[in-house]
Amino acid sequence: MGPIMLDVLGTSLTAEDKELLEHPLVGGLILFTRNFESVEQLSDLNLQIRKTAGKDILIAVDHEGGRVQRFRDGFSLIPAMGSLLTKTQHDFNIAKELAQHCGYVMATEVQACNIDISFAPVLDVNGISEVIGDRSFDSQPEPIIHLANAFIDGMHLAGMKATGKHFPGHGSVQADSHIALPIDPREKSEIESFDILPFKHLIKANKIDALMPAHIIFPEIDNESVGFSSYWLQDILRKQLGFEGVIFSDDLSMEGASCVGGYVERAEAAQQAGCDMLLLCNNREGCISVIDKANIEINKASNQRIERLLKHTNTKFSQLQQDIKWQESRQFIEKYS
Repeated sequence: MGPIMLDVLGTSLTAEDKELLEHPLVGGLILFTRNFESVEQLSDLNLQIRKTAGKDILIAVDHEGGRVQRFRDGFSLIPAMGSLLTKTQHDFNIAKELAQHCGYVMATEVQACNIDISFAPVLDVNGISEVIGDRSFDSQPEPIIHLANAFIDGMHLAGMKATGKHFPGHGSVQADSHIALPIDPREKSEIESFDILPFKHLIKANKIDALMPAHIIFPEIDNESVGFSSYWLQDILRKQLGFEGVIFSDDLSMEGASCVGGYVERAEAAQQAGCDMLLLCNNREGCISVIDKANIEINKASNQRIERLLKHTNTKFSQLQQDIKWQESRQFIEKYS
């Protein structure tokens, strides 16, 4: 599979979309709200994407719940993860149950439209970040570990692989990496004893199938932004934490990625640092320039990791049991809405 994940322009494929999907460097596609009109249209679009690509292709979406839920009409409204404890009056056992139901409903509905993964859950510890906020489960690592674990259990029960983000944590910087380059001046010891804990514990528990690094520079640790840093991705994530899953770059069109140059330089730097798949979103000209000019390659080890994401987790339910479980989970979520 190719290492590029791109987007398409609308609710159906243009001639240019089709040409790009056929390119051997393209192995993934991410969907946005602009690609959605109805459940039926979305399902048909994804069938057309797979047919046009003529090869295995990983289709993804950001569908976390709360304010980051790309599809709404015909989909259950998933609450923001940061509201789960409040909704259950801080009954931690009920909050974990609610998290699992949210993960199950989200994954079931997304997969029903022929989408492989949602980039979820958010494992950032909520602090001062403008872009994280209630996307995070909590302001402390310990509740996040347990609530995210339950959410992932729900995803896995539905057959979907989990992607943790934004490694090693985006919650303690105020700047939004979509429009700025955040810099976190804290010492490595503070990151290791706080922000990184949800990632560390869930990796150790074999719950995380993929990870997305943050576009943040931690100058006391490394001068490169995390997604372009072989120290962060290879030394810490792969070697120290023992992570063996897929590493997705965060969107390379974000302002936080501009620290390494233009689109071509960003793609090359991200792959060289250790990203398996490169997200090139909302910049068609930049995407074409990467395909035409960047020195990137199809990597066998990356391929094997990405292909594992296409093999959905086995669910123990029959179709009837899945429908019953979905209804039960929806009712549980609505009870605490």
